[in-house]
This record gives sequence, C-alpha cells and structure tokens, in this order.
Amino acid sequence: MSIDTGERSDPPARAESRQWTARMRNAAESAFPPDQLLPDRQPAYMASWIYVFGVLTVVSLAWVIITGCILAIMGPSWWHVSTAGHFVNSLHLWSVEAFFFFMVIHLWGKFFMAAWRGNRRLTWVTGVISFLVSVGAAFTGYLSQQNFDSQWISTQAKDGINATGAGAVWNVLNFGQMLMWHIVLLPIGVVLIAGLHVLMVRRHGIVPPFAVGDKDSASETAPAVAVPAEEPA
Repeated sequence: MSIDTGERSDPPARAESRQWTARMRNAAESAFPPDQLLPDRQPAYMASWIYVFGVLTVVSLAWVIITGCILAIMGPSWWHVSTAGHFVNSLHLWSVEAFFFFMVIHLWGKFFMAAWRGNRRLTWVTGVISFLVSVGAAFTGYLSQQNFDSQWISTQAKDGINATGAGAVWNVLNFGQMLMWHIVLLPIGVVLIAGLHVLMVRRHGIVPPFAVGDKDSASETAPAVAVPAEEPA
C-alpha cells in the first residue's frame, strides 16, 4: 500500500505532451508569451499619432457594448419614452460614429503603411473582416430604431437584398429578426474578430514604419533633393 506524503512530483514530460490540455497550454505559451501578450514597453516609433487610432477604435467599441447592454436591459422602446433612455441611446449612436471614424482612419493609415509586412497578412485580413461585419451591425442597428428612419431604410433596402436571394433568410422588414442580429449575432462576430485581430498584433508586433533607406519607400517615392554644384576654382 502506497502512502501519500503530500509531495507532488511533476509528471514526465512525455506523458504530459499527450494530453490535449497540455498541448493547448504549450501552444498558447509558445504563440503568446506573457511578456509579449501584455508588454510594458513599446517601440519608440509608436509615439506617432497614427498608432493611436487602433486604441481609440477599441475604446469606442467598449462604449458601444456598454451602452448597448443598457438599452438591451431596458428594452428597445425605452429611449422613445424616457429622457434617460434618449441620453443612453445618443451615447450609443455617437459611440458608433466614433468607432467607425477611428476605424476608417486606422484602416487607411495601415493600408498606406503596408501593415501586412512581416508575416502580418492575417492581422490585416482580420481587421478588414471586422470592418465589414461592423457595417452589418450598424445597418441592423438603424433597422432597430422603431421610427420613420428605420422604416424608410428597411423598405429601401429590401428590394436590393431580395434581388440577391438573401431576403428569403434575412428579412429586413422583420423587426424581431433584425434586433436579434443586432444585439446577439453580429456583436459576437465583431468582438471575436476584433479580439483575434488584437491577438495577432500582440503575436507579430506592431508594424514599424518604412525605413529611410527602404527601396519601397525612400528610393522610389521620396522626392529628389537638389545638390548644389561645386563653385569653380
């Protein structure tokens, strides 16, 4: 009979590697080391203002989710009959406006910086997909307003959507269906893809600016500099 002395010995590395939990942990630690996932220092070139808009986009998304949760708790018609509800709905609207404003600047800034350099193609693709899914979320939000704007938008959009064949499943005149898309399915998609985007940024690092001597930037696009001629002796 064995006696438990209270001491725990580490299992053999070979036996541990066969467990799916151990393999997932090792893969996560290899892909996202703690000091890389939550760094306390950033490169000096991040002092440029163009690197700020990604963070502002995430902050705006957080405000969209917070105000959206309050509207979901109080009900979709709350803002029609309450001044507090109208205030929260206005915060939700302007958070969405700020979200798209910062995201578009971030998207174009990274496009002109060629942010897919250095094996960052997946980072770029997830950013573009999150933008497209966000457009769908904003569209269903307009359809969920329960006012004349939402009626006009839905009636104008239904013919185009029906022409694609998607109207048989995605009925923009169905308020309940559009509301559930807006508060459940599309927000989950935006958060998951945006979270994957942030993880990819942490894994591969933030794309640096073009080097001064880079032939893709300086030697081909930089304007020629006039060199003064030598004075005659």
